[in-house]
Amino acid sequence: MDSLTQIVLGAAVGEAVLGKKVGNKAMLYGAIAGTIPDFDVYIGKLFDTVTALELHRGFTHSILFSIVFGWIFGWLISLYEKNASAKEWMQLMFWGLVTHPILDAFTTWGTQLFWPFDFRLAFKNIFVIDPLYTLPFLLFLLMAMFQSKASKKRKKYNNLGLIISSSYMFLTIIIKGITYTKFKHALDSQGIVYNEIVTKPTPLNTVLWSANVATEDAYLIGYYSLFDTKPIEFYSYPKNHHLLGKYNKDTKVKRLIKITKGWYTISEKDNTLYLNDLRFGLLSVAPNFQQFAFSFKIAEEHNIVTIEEVPRNREKAKQLLKDLWLRIQGN
Repeated sequence: MDSLTQIVLGAAVGEAVLGKKVGNKAMLYGAIAGTIPDFDVYIGKLFDTVTALELHRGFTHSILFSIVFGWIFGWLISLYEKNASAKEWMQLMFWGLVTHPILDAFTTWGTQLFWPFDFRLAFKNIFVIDPLYTLPFLLFLLMAMFQSKASKKRKKYNNLGLIISSSYMFLTIIIKGITYTKFKHALDSQGIVYNEIVTKPTPLNTVLWSANVATEDAYLIGYYSLFDTKPIEFYSYPKNHHLLGKYNKDTKVKRLIKITKGWYTISEKDNTLYLNDLRFGLLSVAPNFQQFAFSFKIAEEHNIVTIEEVPRNREKAKQLLKDLWLRIQGN
């Protein structure tokens, strides 16, 4: 999830663990713990594009990291914060750290919660930024912050924030199940033969959902809003995996393909190849739109293959918001 959401979650967890004893310091250290796992983004900047992608939501998002560094950070805090025991600070930091990757597991990218095992947990039921999850949570946290640490209202407000946010998360899982059924029924009714289907919410909401459908030679992408009244339409995107040619055996390309879980297309423009990651959708929900949110340029310099992420166009991001608002209202 986004940084603000992780800060709010970490602060609320810190408050739940130790707020009654240390007051707002519990929120402060919980918020810090909630941001620490995302330092892998800065570590990734020291490496090439593919390695950075592999590191993202890896070790720092694991239970092992939470246990080891929860103990270390908790012990360090206890050296100068004497209003709670070392064990209590360790518990706060552990829960602040571990709830971060647990929350990330519900997003499309997922997280390697069980690192070093090579398994990425991704339920794909909430977008990385969802105001309906974050804003009520933030409101109740702020209400709790301005109460004294001994106040019953403080605990009540914080618990309400945790309950409402968790309930919304549970609701998104139910909605995912409903929309999955809708997509599957549409494919069957249209006589489309497919191998696999993956559904996920579109940006900033859980009303409009998208489906990636794998067929023999192409991927289909379709959209369904809870307000739709017309049949779902699917748009075809050729796999074009054959265009990789000699790059198909390159180690970096293989690693990138592994990251995409096999959900990728290859496109060619001006004699340059691009690998498009389908998991995160397109930069528009308009029919047959061609630009993907995550696309990687494959090039060769001095017989060495290089892979660079294609920068996203901010203007197209603005257009996406407009397109989303219109499409959410139904087809």
